[in-house]
Amino acid sequence: MGHPDKQSDYAFQVGQVVHHKRYNYRGVIYERDLVCMAGDDWYHGNQSQPPREQPWYHVLVHGATHSTYVAQSNLVPDTTGDPVIHPLVQKIFQTFFRGRYYTQNLN
Repeated sequence: MGHPDKQSDYAFQVGQVVHHKRYNYRGVIYERDLVCMAGDDWYHGNQSQPPREQPWYHVLVHGATHSTYVAQSNLVPDTTGDPVIHPLVQKIFQTFFRGRYYTQNLN
């Protein structure tokens, strides 16, 4: 078995714009965990309960002011190429280029 926090375990990267398959919203990933780090109360109160033993992502929701915590199995890449409108995007990311956010300038 490899090291448990290999980059290859993640299907998505920080700064990637994604689409939630079930709830039909777009957002940008700003943090990620190899497994669900939320407590049992939160997890059991969640409408859907995807397996905890997969990567989970913190996502800034487009057109909103909140973020969500989403299992990898509920996400697909967003193909619109459009930016995400959220008040924290400019506080976290520096650059939006070719449909993706970066935490630094691409000079």
